[in-house]
Amino acid sequence: LNLAADCNAVLKALQPIFQEQGMTETVHNWEDHGYLATYIKKNGSFANLRIHPHGLVLVDLQSYNDNTKGREEVDQLLNKVEERMKELFHGNIKRVKRLPAILRGGVIDRYWPTADGRLVEYDIDEVVYDEDSPFQNIKILHSKQFGNILILSGDVNLAESDLAYTQAIMGSGKEDYTGKEVLILGGGDGGILYEIVKLKPKMVTMVEISFASNIDQMVIDGCKKYMRKTCGDVLDNLKGECYQVLIEDCIPVLKRYAKEGRMFDYVINDLTAVPISTSPEEDSTWEFLRLILDLSMKVLKQDGKYFTQ
Repeated sequence: LNLAADCNAVLKALQPIFQEQGMTETVHNWEDHGYLATYIKKNGSFANLRIHPHGLVLVDLQSYNDNTKGREEVDQLLNKVEERMKELFHGNIKRVKRLPAILRGGVIDRYWPTADGRLVEYDIDEVVYDEDSPFQNIKILHSKQFGNILILSGDVNLAESDLAYTQAIMGSGKEDYTGKEVLILGGGDGGILYEIVKLKPKMVTMVEISFASNIDQMVIDGCKKYMRKTCGDVLDNLKGECYQVLIEDCIPVLKRYAKEGRMFDYVINDLTAVPISTSPEEDSTWEFLRLILDLSMKVLKQDGKYFTQ
């Protein structure tokens, strides 16, 4: 509201709406902190009405509804609350904001957090693949908008629609990979490998990683079956005419290549997301990133290029 709330007036105005639904009311009153009213229905649904003296009025509604009719009833109740508030306060309502319902306990989990703490709801309609490897949980979920999505231990990795990501980490179409030696670190979904092989490189070596929080053989197995729009047929075999896939810890492989003097025209790091922080932290993720970067520079030709997220 644009002004302080008359808590008692708001409560009395909205009471009939909940009473019409056959909901039992309990009211808590704090002299300087407004009202909290709870409304409970016989079917277990309930509403919380929180009225703050400074003008904030909150309505939260929880209901068990597994059909369209139930959702319509929720919308109708909230519409009545909004209309009654507008009648009561006329032009003194500063803002009305209704958030979409969060669906809990469904067979399919549609909510996945981003690395920077935002919650995204996807239009997921099918669990395509769900297995636990010795290192992590591997899910492939189908989205009507994005196609199949690879999710590793709750971290959304890549969808079939994410060709733009693959193109960007390869240099946005500005690089000539013809006859070049390329090293891919990670990339277990096969997307980078599939796109580079099309560009006639001399040899592409993709080094998977065999410890927790990263890619393992089961990810490759799941992707080659359910993410074929991303990886094509390159994961069907671990060796091809111009590529090989190593299921090894990439750190010893990098150290071995450096010792042998093996050099690459391109190193593409697709291992893990960069931690979000205002300053470097002495944790395992930062140390891992520093180590990978240092080792990558030792196997990169002087005029070579290093790409990462």
